Amino acid sequence: MRRNKKERQKLLKETILENPFVTDEELAEQFSVSIQTIRLDRLELNIPELRERIKNVAQKNFSEEVRSLPIEEVIGEIIDIELDEHAISLLDIKKEHVFKRNNIARGHHLFAQANSLAVAVINDELALTVKSNIQFIRQVKLGERVIAKAKVVKKAMAKGRTVVQVESFVNHELVFKGEFHMYRSNQEEGVHK
Repeated sequence: MRRNKKERQKLLKETILENPFVTDEELAEQFSVSIQTIRLDRLELNIPELRERIKNVAQKNFSEEVRSLPIEEVIGEIIDIELDEHAISLLDIKKEHVFKRNNIARGHHLFAQANSLAVAVINDELALTVKSNIQFIRQVKLGERVIAKAKVVKKAMAKGRTVVQVESFVNHELVFKGEFHMYRSNQEEGVHK
């Protein structure tokens, strides 16, 4: 069912408020209109493009929060982080991330996004991956957006270790998961016995 402009714009605004990471392409498909119509609607409603919305969601200065590595060394773009608790990053799969012959993302990019997020979430000057147990669930293709979610599940266990679980999704579909055992130099913080 096609909606009139006013109704479509109202729903568009609600949809973007609910999910600021939705693309113009996804919105065009959802509302059965062209991408150009969505862009015009966004302009009229003063809703910024996706890149700007992501930056607005991530208004916190994560570079001051991340302690374990420089923010530019994180693979993907951190959009939420609470040290020693959880973190979220986005990675748009581009030509440089895929095999040329089939446009499937190289696994080391998905691993790097997850691993760097596991390091970034650690509230310590030094955080190193000791071991990881990972599983690739499905192929990720050129043009897809990978959302990685890290969660600290065990803090500062024996020998200064912390366990971080990371799950990566494309459109709410699990594509990668991993458990990362992290060494941290500050063993006193949050010790659980």
